[in-house]
Amino acid sequence: MSWPLDTPVPTDPVPVPPQVARLARGAQADDVLGVWINGVGGTTFRLAGSSGVRFVKWQPGPPPAPAAPQPGGLIGPPGDGSLAEEARRLAWAREHGARVPEVLDVGADDDGAWLVTSGLPGRSAVVEPWLSQPVVAARALGAGLRALHDALPVADCPWTWGADVRLARARARASSSGVDAWSSDTLHPDHHGVARDELLARLEDVPPVDRLVVAHGDACAPNTLLADDGSYLATIDLDSLGVADRWADLAVAGWSTSWNYGRDLTAEVCAAYGVTPDEERLAYYRLLWNLA
Repeated sequence: MSWPLDTPVPTDPVPVPPQVARLARGAQADDVLGVWINGVGGTTFRLAGSSGVRFVKWQPGPPPAPAAPQPGGLIGPPGDGSLAEEARRLAWAREHGARVPEVLDVGADDDGAWLVTSGLPGRSAVVEPWLSQPVVAARALGAGLRALHDALPVADCPWTWGADVRLARARARASSSGVDAWSSDTLHPDHHGVARDELLARLEDVPPVDRLVVAHGDACAPNTLLADDGSYLATIDLDSLGVADRWADLAVAGWSTSWNYGRDLTAEVCAAYGVTPDEERLAYYRLLWNLA
């Protein structure tokens, strides 16, 4: 979920694609409910029935092209909506001890792609009661990132989310027409009123790596699940998982508190993670998030 939407949680019934209906029948689900609309045209459905609770991510249209290998043998981030890539990352992360859902099925046809995962006994950080308890939620975001980063071995990770790969993507976007990443509506306030060329110049000055981790790659608040007591439970949506500086995740997680809770709780995220906010790296990775 790469950017907050006005209404990511559907308020009206969502049409159920035939492929999702078929999966629901196979899971003996009595209830099929659209629970989330992502930023690239996909929908997540909740299936509830005799087989328990499962979730289906559905992405219409043909799947994106596979990501290309990068120097050093790492695989770069996939195109938006690559559910097959997300399934591989989920399985790898789960194998190495991360708290993530189990992959139950993944597939695609000419009309779209789907990913079925197990249900977990928690709630997204952007639904009640956590919307009314933003400090609790922000602390869970930080604790969750620390747990994810500590669990996953950098040396064994086959994917990258590094600044070099993302900077190349930002340059490509800058050369295209109709790019909306330069709007003050999407830029962090640190970068309001700054010319496009100056923003790109700032991106070229990559901060030295503080600590390499296997980063989530889309560490926005909706991708953390909380237990009933407000503690971190699990992480979802790993389609951009890859090796990067830990501040690439911390910057996005902190900034997303402004989108989702109406105030900046970056300090709470960092405190729960166990670091003091690094303003230079936070600013850089917020900008890279926008432009890449």
